Amino acid sequence: MTTSTRGTTRVPAVLVLEDGRIFRGRAYGAVGETFGEAVFSTGMTGYQETLTDPSYDRQIVVATAPQIGNTGWNDEDDESGRIWVSGYVVRDPARVPSNWRATRSLDDELVAQNVVGICGIDTRALTRHLRESGSMRAGIFSGDEVRPETELLARVQAQPQMKGASLYEEVATKEAYVVPAVGEKRFTVAAIDLGIKGMTPHRMAERGIEVHVLPATASAAEVYAVDPDGVFFSNGPGDPATADGPVALMTEVLERRTPLFGICFGNQILGRALGFGTYKLKYGHRGINQPVQDRTTGKVEVTAHNHGFAVDAPLDKVSETKFGRAEVSHICLNDDVVEGLQLLDQPAFSVQYHPEAAAGPHDAAYLFDRFVSLMEGQRA
Repeated sequence: MTTSTRGTTRVPAVLVLEDGRIFRGRAYGAVGETFGEAVFSTGMTGYQETLTDPSYDRQIVVATAPQIGNTGWNDEDDESGRIWVSGYVVRDPARVPSNWRATRSLDDELVAQNVVGICGIDTRALTRHLRESGSMRAGIFSGDEVRPETELLARVQAQPQMKGASLYEEVATKEAYVVPAVGEKRFTVAAIDLGIKGMTPHRMAERGIEVHVLPATASAAEVYAVDPDGVFFSNGPGDPATADGPVALMTEVLERRTPLFGICFGNQILGRALGFGTYKLKYGHRGINQPVQDRTTGKVEVTAHNHGFAVDAPLDKVSETKFGRAEVSHICLNDDVVEGLQLLDQPAFSVQYHPEAAAGPHDAAYLFDRFVSLMEGQRA
């Protein structure tokens, strides 16, 4: 990515998709060029949490909500230490932010972090195109980087595909750190950072859990050095088929029968550890309004998603694995994609979505309580 810090909506910009579709608009955020996989997110709000979610590494995010930036930017809602999206696409940026916690505008923050964006395009048409054709490589070019279309298209087509991309180590912490329990400490959890969001260990801390966040490359010895009552595998970006290291670590955790909870990328890691395959979805699930059914209770939840890959596991039967029986515990009601797995003969489960509700609804918060129950049962 090359950028300048001249954020202005008066500078011409162009979005180029790898199939040759082109959208012309105006620069939003930093001016320059950027590349990534074009995906759309259906959330009506929560853009700050979306932009700072490490799972969006190397993706150009299209906001389907027509107006973005109304609540500005604050210093409390970041989910990590930086914006991770490669680029941002909006239709109608707010002229003036209005929120009592806002300290600056979204445009100002995009400029400050050198994130290239585009505004003033028909995001509805773009979203329909991505739904029909699938997520694809794209580039945003503005200012002096706007050149002949054939040249820009060739540059986009030269970029790497998301399938086969190993990204989780890029976004994970390099050093271990501890999030202390809120109030009385009840449990210790080793959390493997594959692109963890800040609210996730906080949700565990609220339940009396001391969370030791470990790098994605942590060994089993490093995990068990903290004497964990449970092990957690986080969300993260990229193709789960590349995550052989985390799969090997999870396999060791399962062999020790330590209570285990995974979300998003962690769900795909559990799928692989159990012997299931993974595959790339046509356009993925991204947003804070995705309907999921918990098949163990029949309850339907509105949930927060950010994934372009899924687990290939049978929906209609209990599967036999080397760790005992496993079943699909949650499914997406839009397309029957696997949204959760659980083992029936030992304490391990995962979901494909984000129960920490940052941003998003609180319907799935019970999953952290379910994790606590597993640890209580193991201790008893």
